[in-house]
Amino acid sequence: MKCSRAALAFSLLLNSAVAFAQVTPAAGSTPPDDTPSIHVGMLLFADYTFQTSPDATDSDGNLIHTNSFNVGRSYINITGNISHIVAFRITPDIARETNAASSLNGSYEFRIKYAYAQFNFDDWMTKGSYARLGIQMTPWLDFAEGIYRYRFQGTMFVEREGFFNSADGGASFHFQLPSNFGDVHAGVFNGEGYNRAEANDQKAVMIRASIRPLPGSLPVLRGIRAHLFYDSDHYVKDADRKRFIAAATFEHPYLNASVEYLDTKDRASTSPADALVEGRGYSIWATPKTTRGWEGLLRYDHLAPNRVPFASQVRKRGIIGIAYWFPHQGIVSTALLLDYDSQSFQNFPVAMPKQSRVAVHGLVSF
Repeated sequence: MKCSRAALAFSLLLNSAVAFAQVTPAAGSTPPDDTPSIHVGMLLFADYTFQTSPDATDSDGNLIHTNSFNVGRSYINITGNISHIVAFRITPDIARETNAASSLNGSYEFRIKYAYAQFNFDDWMTKGSYARLGIQMTPWLDFAEGIYRYRFQGTMFVEREGFFNSADGGASFHFQLPSNFGDVHAGVFNGEGYNRAEANDQKAVMIRASIRPLPGSLPVLRGIRAHLFYDSDHYVKDADRKRFIAAATFEHPYLNASVEYLDTKDRASTSPADALVEGRGYSIWATPKTTRGWEGLLRYDHLAPNRVPFASQVRKRGIIGIAYWFPHQGIVSTALLLDYDSQSFQNFPVAMPKQSRVAVHGLVSF
């Protein structure tokens, strides 16, 4: 008897909740589309890379210039909506195994890059506000790559120098400021990146705030935005892993550009043998564009990886390229890029030669 009464009470409560949730739309308004849907897309980065310096040695002792055809990224994007409130994304990725002890060394492996649920708050907040749970984009890199567009040439400054990861497991909240003034994205993440398991009890707290000061102005002024990003994490308790980024970006039909400042703090443990390592650097890039699909790529990265006490140790990278973006409708993108990428090392204890390469990169996104 008690069991049947509990079941009846639960049924009445559930029916009441359903009735409460089914709010009748106002007269003349269009109700949201709650039809479940699923979409499949893809992303491909492919390249041919020729290393111009330094020379390498093959198994027979011959001096050679290494060169290879590569697949840098291959995604299958599965996205969909359960309703206008609940959405999801699952993105498998491939990566080459580089562990010499693995039987799969040299092979491409299949793994998860993104797998998250998204809860849209458009009914209650500004359009574009949401919460996410799962393996998802961290607040800075995916956002910045949307302005840069040349991730298929190589990773951006903070990721290429090994300070940050583009995705991680966690929970985040995104709020869109009204009138196109900007947005705020904050979350709590494992801190190890999507390709590693959580290593301890420490969590990374990340926040990005972007402001568009002149949203209603002419396009040349409307494209200006300022950004701040902070990542507070620890390798272990009281051993800092912190990242701070301040950047300004400009977007226009004829030019995208950015200036980015980076400050890092790393201490592997609280042992006196592990001193605090403080890095500081900046990245400047510009992509002048034409109306016929041709674009240029100019980029310069400058990093002092341990400025105290080795301020004179500097890594520099320069990239110059020319790209053609094929005409398409909608969100489809196809591009070819010819570029020269060089990196130099100054005042390191072990002399390192300049590294340079010429490559043809291809992008297909659908």
